[in-house]
Amino acid sequence: MTTELLTERHGATLLITLSGPATRNALVNQVFAAGIETLNMAESNPDVGAVVITGAGGHFCGGADLQHLTHPRPNLSAQGAQIDAFHQWMEALRSFPKPVIAAVEGVAAGSGLALALACDLLVAADSARFSAHPQQTPLTPDGGLSHALVHALGRARALEVLWQSGSVSAQQWHQWGLAQRLVASGSATQAALDWAQELAQLPASVVASIKELVNDAPHQSMRAQMNAEKQHALINLAQGNTPGHNPD
Repeated sequence: MTTELLTERHGATLLITLSGPATRNALVNQVFAAGIETLNMAESNPDVGAVVITGAGGHFCGGADLQHLTHPRPNLSAQGAQIDAFHQWMEALRSFPKPVIAAVEGVAAGSGLALALACDLLVAADSARFSAHPQQTPLTPDGGLSHALVHALGRARALEVLWQSGSVSAQQWHQWGLAQRLVASGSATQAALDWAQELAQLPASVVASIKELVNDAPHQSMRAQMNAEKQHALINLAQGNTPGHNPD
């Protein structure tokens, strides 16, 4: 069975579920296209203030579909196109102007780990496991995984995670700051939904401004960043996003 992308509204939060339990929600091309389309619809819907991404069947995502690796002569052109499609989804997640929270139960591996780290925030069950390699298969990272790990952990520890064949515990992930909240097994999705609902109450333009500023900060000088902060502040003040002010 191929993985599907299921959506469900919980108040102002859109819950996106990777559903392919037989393959630990393996990522396939259909998921990438559906993921971008879903984000586009959520962005244009003013009733959606935040997004939570989770997986079905007790796992977040075991990585990309690896069936092509068993073929003696893989179609490199097709695989390149699949990686491009995955990267387009990851870029859409990072530029999406509303909060996105990953709710991780079970395994997040390979491209599934890249997906979790492409989200703004991560809630992990205390029994979750994180691995750079799907099904213990040594592969090079994709989806910006190497970039995310280097920026979060530094060069040496990123190499440690990307080279090791085993997985990292949720407790270690939390200690490193890659999981912002650690919760009891089975409660990650609800905890993420509760958090998303809080964030969805903030003014949408303020949330979008903050995300854009944080995304751009590593590439800016201090002076350029302060100028950007000034511009965002003036835009939000003009829209009436001040404490105690209700623009309605």
